[in-house]
Amino acid sequence: MSMAKELITASRTINASPDRVWHAVSDLSAMGRRSPQCRKMLVLGSGTPRPGTTTVNLNRRGVLFWPTWSKVTAWEPAKTLEFRIPINGSRWRYDLVDNGDGTTTVTESRIVQGNTSAISRGLVAAFLGGNDTFEAELHKGIEQTLAGIAGDAEAAG
Repeated sequence: MSMAKELITASRTINASPDRVWHAVSDLSAMGRRSPQCRKMLVLGSGTPRPGTTTVNLNRRGVLFWPTWSKVTAWEPAKTLEFRIPINGSRWRYDLVDNGDGTTTVTESRIVQGNTSAISRGLVAAFLGGNDTFEAELHKGIEQTLAGIAGDAEAAG
């Protein structure tokens, strides 16, 4: 089985302030509308998420559905949101940069240090077309998610 790429990332400049982009990025309940794979993200607990907050996620690819959960590891309004998927060891991160001209560049990244878990690698190989195919789909999904964030942030203005 092949190693996971350490970093899958894409950036998009959005015609909105960092606060408006943050409002869109930090709306975790909207993930299911934006992401082609994560079809639902439910935040457990009440109040604003923060480091340690748990989410339960439902993912889909074609006829396959699988649950995951995540822990928020970084929550810095208008700057950074990150959550970790314990079952496979990946981290998903959103970094916002104020361009100083009314636009914000947001970068979404899937980060793996070392490799994903053995169970994750086995499931990707058996059911998701192998690591290279799956990671190419993740990159396309990141671009689609960023487009959804841009649409929401720009429409809010």
